[in-house]
This record gives sequence, C-alpha cells and structure tokens, in this order.
Amino acid sequence: MPKPFQFNANDIKIEKRETVFQGFFRLDKLWLTHPRFDGREMPIFTRELFIRGDATCVIPYDPARDEVVLLEQFRLGALGRDQSPWLLELVAGMNEDGESPEEVARREGQEEAGLTFSRLEKVCDYLVSPGGTTEMVHLYCGQVSTAGAGGLFGIEHEHEDIRAHVVSTDEAIAMIQDGRINNAAAIIAIQWLQLNHDRLRREWSA
Repeated sequence: MPKPFQFNANDIKIEKRETVFQGFFRLDKLWLTHPRFDGREMPIFTRELFIRGDATCVIPYDPARDEVVLLEQFRLGALGRDQSPWLLELVAGMNEDGESPEEVARREGQEEAGLTFSRLEKVCDYLVSPGGTTEMVHLYCGQVSTAGAGGLFGIEHEHEDIRAHVVSTDEAIAMIQDGRINNAAAIIAIQWLQLNHDRLRREWSA
C-alpha cells in the first residue's frame, strides 16, 4: 500500500473561483479537480469555502494552585442545540495581520481575562473544519497566577460579554467527560493538560 501524503497542493487544479459573499467573512465557490487514489482523475466538482483567518487559543494554567481559567460567553453557533448557547471556552482571538500567535495570546489574555502569561507552551496547530473552512487554530497553554483571577471582561464596542471562571484542573477534566465543555479547542487543551499535568507542575513550579 502507498504511504499517506502521496499528493500535495500542486495536484489540485482549480478551474474557476468566485467570491459569492463578502461581509465580515468571505465565502468563495470553487470548481476543481484532483487525482484519485485509483489513478483516475476526479471529474470537475464544486465546493463552497468559508474564508476565515487563523485564530489563537490559550488555556491559562496555574501550576501552584492546579487551576485553570475558563471563559463563559454567548456563541451563536450553539443556538438551537439541546444545551445553553453560553459556552465555557479558552482565551481566544483572531490573528491580525503581522501578529504572531504568541502576541495574540498575550493580547487576548489581557482583554478577555485580565491575565498576564509568564510563559507560553505550544500545544498544537489544527484545522478547525477543513472540509469547508480555511481556519487554523494555534493552541497554547499559558502559565498564570489564578490568585484574584475571574470576573467580567470583554470589549463592549465589539459586543463581548465575558465571565472568567477559575476552576480546578480536575473539574475542567470532569466537564469534558460529562459534556459540559463541548468545543474543540477547550477539549484538546484540557486533554493535553491532563497528559502533561505532572510535568508542568514540576517544571513550571521550579
């Protein structure tokens, strides 16, 4: 059997591309073809692509107190589900032109939770939903002190309304196990923290 990744971006042939919506985000329609695994050429087909910039997310962690900070806010995409559309999430923000993910992490830590990260450790980069959007998330764990953390934050003219909660690491893990936390960035970060918990407490508390 051939190994994975026998094809790359050069194997894609885009016959036509047009922007069908331009607002805060952009939606493009593409007509394209590419080789198939069986050696044939895929007939030309269409796909809609949601053009969205990259984002950076951070789980704030205090190794001394073994606590994390999670942000509660309304999310339109969760409306209509059998749950509250107010979700518990990470510190997060869209990457602006010329900003590094680390710069976004530090900016959003201040704006969304009043937190300053003494260090940042990369967790991973992941594609949010590559079947239909371009967005990549850069995910970090950031060291903070949770003493005095929590409260109300957000930029009012951007219609942000955020409550920061301080919870134990064990409680955060329990919330992904029972489904109270069901967004990808938070699940990935909390599970990563669970795997790296002992190392971080040892190294970051030194």
